[in-house]
Amino acid sequence: MHISKRNGISRGSAWAIRAIAIALALVVSAIVIYAIVKLNPVKVYVSMFSGAFGTNKRMWVTIRDCMILTCIAIGLAPAFKMRFWNIGAEGQMLVGGIAAAFWMINFAGKVPTVLLFVCMIITAIIAGALWGIVPGYFKSIWNTNETLFTLMMNYIAIQLTSFCVSKWENPPGSNSVGAINNGGAVKNVGWIGNLFSEGYNKDYGWTLLIVLLLALFMYLYLTYTKHGYEIAVVGDSENTARYAGIRVNHIYVRTMALSGAVCGFAGFLAVSAVSHTISTDTAGGRGFTAIIVAWLAKMNPFVMILISALITFLNKGAIQIASDYGLNEYVSEIITGIILFFILGSEFFINYKVKFSHKD
Repeated sequence: MHISKRNGISRGSAWAIRAIAIALALVVSAIVIYAIVKLNPVKVYVSMFSGAFGTNKRMWVTIRDCMILTCIAIGLAPAFKMRFWNIGAEGQMLVGGIAAAFWMINFAGKVPTVLLFVCMIITAIIAGALWGIVPGYFKSIWNTNETLFTLMMNYIAIQLTSFCVSKWENPPGSNSVGAINNGGAVKNVGWIGNLFSEGYNKDYGWTLLIVLLLALFMYLYLTYTKHGYEIAVVGDSENTARYAGIRVNHIYVRTMALSGAVCGFAGFLAVSAVSHTISTDTAGGRGFTAIIVAWLAKMNPFVMILISALITFLNKGAIQIASDYGLNEYVSEIITGIILFFILGSEFFINYKVKFSHKD
């Protein structure tokens, strides 16, 4: 058996391989479902679809969660394209969420709503950018390991979030912030859906519109700007970039500032449009899931939307089948894991070809 790297593969062939992988994943999952719980796999898959799109509310929640995951993946795209392995999206998202919650808690009803949102967005972006600049700066000056550095900063952000929760807990002694501005004269102030209109569908609709515009911006930035070109050159070869006169150290810092800023903005969305509170679970592991999304999409923001939609669908569907059939949550996670395994495995056959030969 001989394995060699493919020189190139058409987009249609690549997506055909992914489609085959998904089909095989569904077959294997069906076998596992029947072997473990003796259920009709077709009914289980119908239940998964119902969990994600069965009602109007479920559909909008699925879209909302898909957009939040996409936003984080978009933030990771410039860093990953530069081969800077930013594993700190969780922390960057949390500090952005802290900044947004700070304004909601302390200034709701004291400043005009539009100004409040401007302050929430700007400080969330700045907080995330600063959280990204630190590992970028250390990498540029001392060539530190960015994977470990960004990962460790997640834990600092988690402890910082715990500290803020203890200061803002409501009611006192609950060890949680609770829904911010959920009643009284400041009801729903800082909730993004009520900036121009009311209703949770419009709340999630604004999230959809904002992230789609962000995806377009990042695509244009990475594809058609000088900065995007410099990121690509540094990612291909640092030595080539230096030979071409590109200031690699500056690119590290600038790109990580952008990456952290977008993840910080995702923290704003998580607080203002999703949970309306801040806690150590605000990121909910999405910073790590977004790594899979960005990698599978090959840093293409529009493809990230599709990958995020699939992963969100699997997550919602897994929760639903656990509820409908009284399954242990780990059974539903097994199904999700099998499907993701096949999807990730398909990338091997997209990038490499396998040939079998017989010796006489």
